[in-house]
This record gives sequence, C-alpha cells and structure tokens, in this order.
Amino acid sequence: MLARLATATLVAVVSAIVFVTAQGRPPGTPAAREPLDGASLFRAHCASCHGVSGRGDGAVAKFLRLPPANLTRISARNEGVFPADRVARVIDGRQVVRTHGDSTMPVWGPIFARSPIVGDEAAVDARIRALVEYLESIQEKPAE
Repeated sequence: MLARLATATLVAVVSAIVFVTAQGRPPGTPAAREPLDGASLFRAHCASCHGVSGRGDGAVAKFLRLPPANLTRISARNEGVFPADRVARVIDGRQVVRTHGDSTMPVWGPIFARSPIVGDEAAVDARIRALVEYLESIQEKPAE
C-alpha cells in the first residue's frame, strides 16, 4: 500500500511540474505569483486525481485506495446547494478529507494553506476563492 501511495504522490507531483513548466514559468516560481484562474489552478493541483473534468477519473485515481470524489456533483450531494464555505475549508485543509491526508499536509502541499510562506493571506484567499468559483461553475445541472 505504501508503494501505491508513493506512486500516486509522484504522479501528482510530476503532473504539477509538467503543468507549471507548460505555463512558461520556471519550476520553483513562488505560489503567490500563480495565476488566479480557477480552471488553471484546478488542472495544476486537482486534475491528477479528480480528472480534468472533475469527475474523479484523473491519472492518479487508479492508484488510490479510495476513489476521488466526482466534484461536478457537490451541489447534487447537498440538496442542490453549492456549499462554498465548506469547499474552501476542504481546499485549505481546515476540513479534513480522508483521501487528502491530514490538515497539516493536504496532497497538493501548501499552495492553498493559510501561511505567510506561500504569500500574504489575501493572495492565498484569492487562489482559494478562484478555485471555489471554478468548482461551482462545473456543477452538473439537475435533470428537468
């Protein structure tokens, strides 16, 4: 099991490096200068597990013991309401999600943590807000 987790982590890290390099920024560019586009943030930090579509079918998903959530159904799982505050708490680690790891080290690292190391609080909040807004925008519409 440890080998599967190590492989999944390695794939996630490599995916993030490939994305950052493709964006024309050198590896190691501070997170505070990362684009605030929610779709770009999602592709860089979430798609390796949750898939580009957000449906839980990312490249790393097959290595995980628990399948990643389908993030297009957050509203559907909450009686049609998108819980933006709760989603923000999951992203920044204040609300523990078993597959993300403990609150001190979500799998995407400190990019969305409330910490002066990755930028001032306003920059961190802006990244989280952009990602939450993107996730809200990809919610499946209820069948009529």
